[in-house]
Amino acid sequence: MTVPDHDAPICSAKGCRAAAVWVLAWNNPKIHTPERRKTWLACEEHREHLSKFLGVRGFLKDVVALADWESPEG
Repeated sequence: MTVPDHDAPICSAKGCRAAAVWVLAWNNPKIHTPERRKTWLACEEHREHLSKFLGVRGFLKDVVALADWESPEG
């Protein structure tokens, strides 16, 4: 587990404080417009688990390395 510095993004998995290295872009089609993307961050250890959680619900749209992520708003 890589521990982030004070201002670095951290994993979204419950209780995890590891440095985030992945962005999981998702949307809930029942409440979000098709172009809207919410994001969760994931460390290496939790990427697969969080991806599966979103995937089985049909929410997962993309998984991108944090270093390559560009927010749709900016």
